[in-house]
Amino acid sequence: MPTPHPGVGIRIGQASERGRKPRNQDCHGARVPAEPVRSLHGVALALADGISPSPVSHIASETAVKSFLEDYYCTSEAWTVQTAAARVIAATNAWLYAQSRRGPHRFERDRGYVCTFSALVLRGHTAHLLHVGDSRIYLLRDGALQQLTHDHRQWVRAGESYLSRALGMLDRVAVDYSSLPLRAGDVFLLATDGVYEYLQPQQLLDALLAPSDNPDDLDDLASALLQSALDAGSPDNLTLQIARVDHLPERAGEHLQARAQALPLPPTPQAGQCFDGYRILRALHNSARSHTWLAQDDSSGQQVVIKTPATEHSDNPAYLERFLLEEWIARRINSPHVLRAAPVNRERQFLYTATEYIDGQTLAQWLRDNPNPPLETVRGIIEQVARGLLAFHRREMLHRDLRPENVMIDRHGTVKLIDFGAVHVAGLAELGREEDLPIPGTALYCAPEYFLGQPGTARADLYSLGILTYYLLSGDYPYGTGVARARNLTAQRRLRYRNLARDDGDIPAWVDAALRRAVQVEPLKRQGELSEFLYELRHPGNDYLAREKPPLLERKPVAVWQGVAVIQLLIILALLYRLL
Repeated sequence: MPTPHPGVGIRIGQASERGRKPRNQDCHGARVPAEPVRSLHGVALALADGISPSPVSHIASETAVKSFLEDYYCTSEAWTVQTAAARVIAATNAWLYAQSRRGPHRFERDRGYVCTFSALVLRGHTAHLLHVGDSRIYLLRDGALQQLTHDHRQWVRAGESYLSRALGMLDRVAVDYSSLPLRAGDVFLLATDGVYEYLQPQQLLDALLAPSDNPDDLDDLASALLQSALDAGSPDNLTLQIARVDHLPERAGEHLQARAQALPLPPTPQAGQCFDGYRILRALHNSARSHTWLAQDDSSGQQVVIKTPATEHSDNPAYLERFLLEEWIARRINSPHVLRAAPVNRERQFLYTATEYIDGQTLAQWLRDNPNPPLETVRGIIEQVARGLLAFHRREMLHRDLRPENVMIDRHGTVKLIDFGAVHVAGLAELGREEDLPIPGTALYCAPEYFLGQPGTARADLYSLGILTYYLLSGDYPYGTGVARARNLTAQRRLRYRNLARDDGDIPAWVDAALRRAVQVEPLKRQGELSEFLYELRHPGNDYLAREKPPLLERKPVAVWQGVAVIQLLIILALLYRLL
């Protein structure tokens, strides 16, 4: 008998039969992980149905289900369910397609590693559905049964049809994704066509709503429904999964909040003081929100930076959770251009964060020591900053507070992004766990869309990178302080970009064009990728070339002079002919 799963309140029942066929080509599975993984990734159910003509489709079904239930839980908690699941499914599809192409039936789709696939992820207060093929997901709510998925089946004529989409059919697969808010009492059904083609929706509804001597045994209910489909004449494999939501968690992903509430603030650090195996060396920086100290790990001798919340915020749960989130983020990004978290080798008794110590200076300090840096130096710095931003974007995170004070340059010249207090984590926002910052970051570097209350994208970080580049080259801002005051679309459209190209040629016009594009007020007018902006800092972009084509002599000097030589030769030959 299924037992209640603590914290999530979901009961699961499953059944599968080969029916009247010699082999069961269906596969199904479910995973209910322990905390905190359950809060961060949710509960997952998956079902796959092989196609009858294929002798290997049972392998495809088993691979699809097992790889999803294993690999999905290995993805970053920072990703949304849609991103994590879609990447896992895409990888499985590529493997299945490759296996088919290597087999003897590579030109026969119906005899390769092909199967339908449906998955349900119940995470926090949201149900996420992923679907390809003709297996189905239903929802029973308020006494009504609703089909949530669309069958990918093309009908030729009555009684004759074929799958129009399935895993392993092509090298790429389009997966249907949808989500809906969960309610206590919701019941989800995942079924293959061997079940739903022989049981009418009303029969499924009646069986789910019928009183039972043991309503908690969903395995028995699933088996009874399969038997009903067999009795109705189903000749196919039959698989059914039932998931009943008994109650919802009060809040998803409470481990950070629990730590923030459980751990006391450390005693005010002083040079020479020890706590939790760290010895304080000296103060680094103090502000109204936090204090940072240089410390040494007694066990490893490594120097680290200890950051503690200001005592004024000790009673602010939202602030303390965001404070701990900074270290959580640092542990999930592995890049030489992003600040790393210090290794965890002991149980903490106090609330603080520990990160690597960077022996260097902030970009703001560096700029004071190196005013008017040459263009090539700026390019080198910005390219490293962009690599750091890209590491965030790959994890579906946005930095949102890019400015000279949040960039460090170590003594080897390596540039690193620091301060993750404004970072947006898509996966946590999906859980409703992320505090909404009205205007993230610093106004002079903040993308205009944030001032309109719009959500940011990777193009918002690109805008900040463009502003930073402009500032390094000029010591000024492309719109002055106007962006911070432009709080509506009309005011933003009145902003005028200040040309940066210099008469002395230090800043070429095409570099200025790249900057102008990166800091466009409208996000869609900016470069689509960070790499595109970096390319345009070193090469004239296509947009610039289309607007202001350089003279032919500059674009193709060799061809021009070859043409001139040919013309001169023709003139000489003509003169010689006349003389003869």
